[in-house]
Amino acid sequence: MRKALAHLPEDHAGIRISGIADLRPFLSAAGSVGSIAADVLGPECRPVRAILFDKTAETNWSLNWHQDRTICVQQRIDVTGYGPWTVKRGMQHVEPPFDLLTRMLTLRVHLDDVPPNNSPLLIAPGSHDEGRIPVTRVQEVVERRGVRACLANEGDVWLYKTTILHASEAASEPRHRRVLQVDFAAENLPGELRWLGV
Repeated sequence: MRKALAHLPEDHAGIRISGIADLRPFLSAAGSVGSIAADVLGPECRPVRAILFDKTAETNWSLNWHQDRTICVQQRIDVTGYGPWTVKRGMQHVEPPFDLLTRMLTLRVHLDDVPPNNSPLLIAPGSHDEGRIPVTRVQEVVERRGVRACLANEGDVWLYKTTILHASEAASEPRHRRVLQVDFAAENLPGELRWLGV
């Protein structure tokens, strides 16, 4: 997997990726990573979006508590219930009906160790059960649900519901913290909409 990603620049905090053929054997429903999603979503699931995150001393960023609410599609086609639309790094994104997001999973593949001082992902356990959480309620939900740091060793994979509240602090001792985050879905989009895929 490292070899498949080696050509990507190392000076970006997050790189949205698509079309890397060497990743497909890992991420397919029969692959070493995709099979983890398939155990939950079934063998028809597929990777629909991927982002490679890295934190270094030069790109040591933080991210406030939020829910992921957009999907990546091949092209903009207006469909009832889908919107608003945005373009991120040249890729078309749209906010789907929230119900679709609840049927998705996100996997995080750790290419480096993530101890407490290297900015582990923070999650609010069980927050995915609360539906679409307005920004005004996010802090209350985090305080009520509590916080868990997703520590990891190189090679570990974390799986969580795509709609879970999560955040990330800047690393206190920054060094590489490469994580390939992949969203999986097991259904087609309506009308002529198509997942961009990985």
